[in-house]
Amino acid sequence: MAAQHSPEEIKKAHEILYAEGIRIREQVAGKAFVEKSLNNAKGNPFATALQEYVTEGAWGSVWTRPGLELKVRSFLVIAMLACQNRGTELATHVKGGLNNGATQEEIREVLLQAAAYNGAPTAVEGFRVAWKAIEEWNEEQKAKAN
Repeated sequence: MAAQHSPEEIKKAHEILYAEGIRIREQVAGKAFVEKSLNNAKGNPFATALQEYVTEGAWGSVWTRPGLELKVRSFLVIAMLACQNRGTELATHVKGGLNNGATQEEIREVLLQAAAYNGAPTAVEGFRVAWKAIEEWNEEQKAKAN
């Protein structure tokens, strides 16, 4: 028999996952990125639902799980996005990986590993996107330091 939870309990669970999702999204992708994503979704029920789902599900429950360091989670996402040729998201997660303590060399090795199993065209695009993201991240870090 399935457990029965009150609507209030379910609402509270969603609130907790959403709050944790926002916290970890900001830690990985940066506050400005998260605010932009949420603001872009305002007034659009389809986009709002997706932002809530991503925040509660992927970020609130997957990224906050014990068992893997954030850097390792970043490596996995980078490899998957590179293999799917998802440039925009790949750039976001390369920067997130750097925020999580990954080095440029480690990200390069993750992309080479993905290339071995996914082919040269995807590797070329993944390396292009990742290098641009790394350069942008380095510039952002310099700006923050000044």
